[in-house]
Amino acid sequence: MINVLIADDQALIRDGLSLILDSQPDMEVIGEASDGEEAVRAAATLRPDVVLMDIRMPGVDGLEATRRVTSGGDCRVLVLTTFDLDEYVVEALKAGASGFLLKSSPRQHLLHAVRTAADGGALLDPRLTVRLVEEHVRGRTNRSPATEKQLARLTAREREVLGLLARGLSNGEIARHLHLGETTVKSHVAHTLDKIGARDRIQAVVFSYEAGIVRPGDPA
Repeated sequence: MINVLIADDQALIRDGLSLILDSQPDMEVIGEASDGEEAVRAAATLRPDVVLMDIRMPGVDGLEATRRVTSGGDCRVLVLTTFDLDEYVVEALKAGASGFLLKSSPRQHLLHAVRTAADGGALLDPRLTVRLVEEHVRGRTNRSPATEKQLARLTAREREVLGLLARGLSNGEIARHLHLGETTVKSHVAHTLDKIGARDRIQAVVFSYEAGIVRPGDPA
């Protein structure tokens, strides 16, 4: 059973999501929250598998709430937004969100998203992530000391793998590009994520662009 917490400041949205999720034999809505602060408290108390988090809420917004929730355990967060290029989406991914979902998405997309997140997967297609991140970092040139330190931990091969990962390539595509076995690439990816402190491939894409490993407009 997938336990879900819904955080949205609109009661009608919460009610609609609850009806859809509770109709599934493998899902149960175990709580609701109308703002970020309430969401953080509910997540700590109820320990849901997945939180559906509205990105824009009064008081503590969905971005800060996502950061607090994901730093406190294994709970996965799916960000709810109105626009696919919402200015806060990339920040939410950096904060630990497993992906985002448009509020206008069909119910089957919602159900797939919740199951994917609960299973530990990331919802965004890597190529869509690239587009989002490019918009976010375009024109930025400075690299933080913390990022420099993380980059220094990577081997030359790991940096190469990270660059290809950041362009949206799958493990199989990276393996073919570098003439390596897919198991070897999988190992490189795992080590790279660990060294840069990325929870998943989505956060690795964000890191790569902000670190300048790849830049907006680079060929795939």
